[in-house]
Formats: sequence, C-alpha cells, structure tokens
Amino acid sequence: MTTNFSNKLVAVMNEKIEPGVIMNALAHMCIGFGSEIGKEPLRLTNYIDADSGSHPCISEMPFMILKANSNKIRGLRQSALEAKIPFVDFTDTMTIGSYVEQLERTKQTKDADLIYYGIVLFGDWSKVSELTKKFSLWR
Repeated sequence: MTTNFSNKLVAVMNEKIEPGVIMNALAHMCIGFGSEIGKEPLRLTNYIDADSGSHPCISEMPFMILKANSNKIRGLRQSALEAKIPFVDFTDTMTIGSYVEQLERTKQTKDADLIYYGIVLFGDWSKVSELTKKFSLWR
C-alpha cells in the first residue's frame, strides 16, 4: 500500500560535524520544531506491538536525513525563507556554555560567520522536495 503525504519532513545535517554533536543538534531541532508543528500535521501515531505494548508519537511520514556542508545549509535556509517553508536550524553558537551564553554568542555572530550544523524543513511535499533534491542521503 502506498500512501501519499501532502507534507514532507526533511533534515539536512552538516557532514563535517562529529556524530555525537550532530545527533544532539538534530534532537534539539526536532524537539522544538515538533512542538511548533503539532501532533496532527506530523501525523504522530501510537504504534502497538503484538504484546499490546505502546510505542507513542511516531510519525507515519518518512523523515529523510540528508547531508551537506555549512554553506549549502545556509543557502537552503535562505531558500526556505524565500519559499515560506517552515524550518528550524542549529548553529555552532548554540553549543558550549549555558543557554544564556549561547543566546548572547548567537546574537553577536553575523550569519556569514555561523557554522550551520543542520536544518529541519516541514512543508508542502513538492516544495520541500524541490529545495532538497540536490542533497545526498546521510549514510
């Protein structure tokens, strides 16, 4: 059975960042973005196993994880802004120290100087596909 989805959920992560750090960035983006988007649009479902065990809040939609470098992620962010595609991103200024220090460091850093760790997009399937088609799968 094939299901068509009206929206697409995609992450593009910086392939040059070490795995533990990149997973942390992805987790932060997903927590915040998921709360913003909401349960229904993300099609979060309660999966039940054969022992009646509950596995809640798993999206029915595929979640593509792609890779790129910081500059390509920056460009994708700009394209998402122009296309009015909802997104959340994560940069190097959002690491090290307390969240207060991270907020201040981000405030003092120009976009051109940010190192993008990743971006998560959610929106119209065809629009998100068009913006992300040039990126390779994370492996």
